[in-house]
Amino acid sequence: MTDSTLMQGFPPAAAGQVTLANWRQPPYNQWAFQHVRELVPSADIANDPSAVWALPEAPLDWSRWSLAEPAGPMSLPAWRDATDTDGLVVMQRGRIVGEWYARGMREHTPHILMSVSKSMLGLVATQLIERGVLDPAQPMTALIPELAGGAYRGATLRHLLDMRVGVLFDEDYLATSGPIIEYRKAQNWNPLAPGDTPSDLRSFFSQLDQPDGPHEGRFHYVSPNTDLLGWVIERATGRRFADLVSELLWQPLGAQQSAYITVDRLGAPRCAGGFCATTRDLARVGQLLVQDGQREGRQIVPAAAIRDLETGGDASAWNRGDFVPYFDGLPIRYRNQWYALQGDSPMLFGVGVFGQHLFVDRARQIVIAKFASQALPMDGERLLLTLRGVAAIRAWLG
Repeated sequence: MTDSTLMQGFPPAAAGQVTLANWRQPPYNQWAFQHVRELVPSADIANDPSAVWALPEAPLDWSRWSLAEPAGPMSLPAWRDATDTDGLVVMQRGRIVGEWYARGMREHTPHILMSVSKSMLGLVATQLIERGVLDPAQPMTALIPELAGGAYRGATLRHLLDMRVGVLFDEDYLATSGPIIEYRKAQNWNPLAPGDTPSDLRSFFSQLDQPDGPHEGRFHYVSPNTDLLGWVIERATGRRFADLVSELLWQPLGAQQSAYITVDRLGAPRCAGGFCATTRDLARVGQLLVQDGQREGRQIVPAAAIRDLETGGDASAWNRGDFVPYFDGLPIRYRNQWYALQGDSPMLFGVGVFGQHLFVDRARQIVIAKFASQALPMDGERLLLTLRGVAAIRAWLG
């Protein structure tokens, strides 16, 4: 079966139907990742059509680019295919220098960001921190007292933002039972089994009542932490998260299209992975960071907060954490839901399962927004191939 046979016909043939039960499985994800709101309820993140950020185009001859690999040089089309790319936009100095789409995707097609969604929340959170609405040192349970008796007791917003909460949760994307399955049902991403009682994200957090270590310990990647931050933000502001993203990021950013985010049956946003946007609009987010958080003289994201993304976080916490094997020993810190590559060629980036990425090289003014529909949620081989290709693009553009 190929992506061109999915959801074809009225009704589609049974073998080509994309459903809530199969939408993250190959090959169904090739269609689903571009049509998420047709499968899961969502909330709109409105743009401002009167203030779109125009992106000039200056396409380069990419036939001269290649990636040196043990098996021989890899061309750009071969690299895109090998990493299951759906959409790719490369910007340098504020101009689009390369743009490609596959598997039915186009410039105006929204695609799910998966965990790059976390990085979008991080940018909103930094604005609320600067305005004094949030205090990173504040105990999370001061805003969500419903969880005062569980594993989140004593955790601060900083612990949530930097993934250093000592809560027992196994982020095993291939599990077929256990808390992660209940989590997916609560967020409306999995169908209920016969006899299941409908749940929701906010009530799911009460199930996370067991610690697995101290807060402010190792980097411990727990997606529910980001959804909990969404609840914190809504409780602190009295506003829907989707509306805040629109007001604080999407409209001032000059997004070309409205985005959207999936919600549970009671309207709670899936901040950890449900954000959907076009490749160009994701690239605009990266360009905003290149420009120190400014657009047309307006400070959107605090410049100090962007510098904190680059230099904050705890390298020793990362080195003791969950994701070291996936990144082949690269020197990385994690801050405010963003990854920061350290060393001679620093880079900010977001990562989502199935191959979603946003890379920002502020020094070279390079942005790379990349969507994919890979077969595995976490494919270490493809992740490293993606990182090698990005490093080669950055070096080639120089």
